[in-house]
Amino acid sequence: MSPSQSGPRSGRGRGRRRRTAAPEQLRRLLPRALVVAFLAGGTTAFVAHDKAVKLSVDGDPRTLHTFADDVDELLADQDLAIGAHDIVAPTPGTDLTSGDEIVVRHGRPVMLTLDGQRRQVWTTADTVAGALHQLGVRAEGAYLSTARSQHIGRHGLELHVRTERTLVFVADGREYRIRTNAATVREALAQAGLALRDRDTTSVPPDSYPRDGQTVSVLRITGTTEVREETVPFRTVKRPDPALPRGTEAVVRPGVPGLRRVTYRRDTVNGVHRKPRKVAAETLRRPLPQIIHVGTQMLPTSVRGADGLSWDALARCEAGGRPDAVDASGTYGGLYQFDVGTWRRLGGAGRPQDAPAEEQTFRAKKLYVTRGASPWPVCGRKLHG
Repeated sequence: MSPSQSGPRSGRGRGRRRRTAAPEQLRRLLPRALVVAFLAGGTTAFVAHDKAVKLSVDGDPRTLHTFADDVDELLADQDLAIGAHDIVAPTPGTDLTSGDEIVVRHGRPVMLTLDGQRRQVWTTADTVAGALHQLGVRAEGAYLSTARSQHIGRHGLELHVRTERTLVFVADGREYRIRTNAATVREALAQAGLALRDRDTTSVPPDSYPRDGQTVSVLRITGTTEVREETVPFRTVKRPDPALPRGTEAVVRPGVPGLRRVTYRRDTVNGVHRKPRKVAAETLRRPLPQIIHVGTQMLPTSVRGADGLSWDALARCEAGGRPDAVDASGTYGGLYQFDVGTWRRLGGAGRPQDAPAEEQTFRAKKLYVTRGASPWPVCGRKLHG
């Protein structure tokens, strides 16, 4: 074959091979293009959901990227637990957009003793000064148990505050007005330049907490002591005695008063005398009780030979019918005006005027049996009507 014949055939073969190769390359490139297109679309979605937000936790700010839809999701992603005393702004549940700022302030417990009153409070401030401002506590001139700049950690702290108060002291005829954050009235007195001497005191307990606007009087106390000897009354003990007629009492042992030495304090407060006050007592002699026997014996009322007479008439004549009657001389007593000697010879105890009327009549009947009406020379005739 001549060269002229072979050339054209070779050219036609290469053209067919190029036309055949193009569809094959397209088939190989199409999947790659689809992957690239898919990745390009996903990147756009990725960029659309990413948000740049600023998160500040207890004053510590930081910028972060998040896919969270709202504040709740963001806090959960950051492992931030929110308690009842914490503050979150904006509020949990609020939708997030790029550029938002979220602030979290954790609550801190403070055991606050304010002007003597102790209670637990919560604050989101991280310093004592901030907590006082947040709680509305007036700190000007106040006593603080810790510095205003003291940091308050998440565990909290204990804080004692005594606010400045106005006190008025009245002493030695003058008024003293002061501003103080003292813990006691005594301490405020010292700040006012006033001193308690010897037995001096104040109108309120010196160690009590001073209140705002309180007026306190200083009591200057002087005084003397006085010692007296005083009698101690005896008590009376009554005991039943079956040997005595019922209704009769007899003193078996007289009582003896005791004696004690008593010390009294006579105070003068701001020039005014007070009632003496007992401060000590010493027993010198103990009292002895009086012992009285009380009769329980039932006496007979009948005496043979004397019943049936007008004993009421005799009693009215002799004593006006009064069992406790005593004559002007004090010698005779009772319904029938017995003297003590006769009364006791008839078995009576004590004095006749102290005995029951029934016993007096019984003794009078016994006397009549032995002596007739002679013991009653004037009124004896009444016995027979």
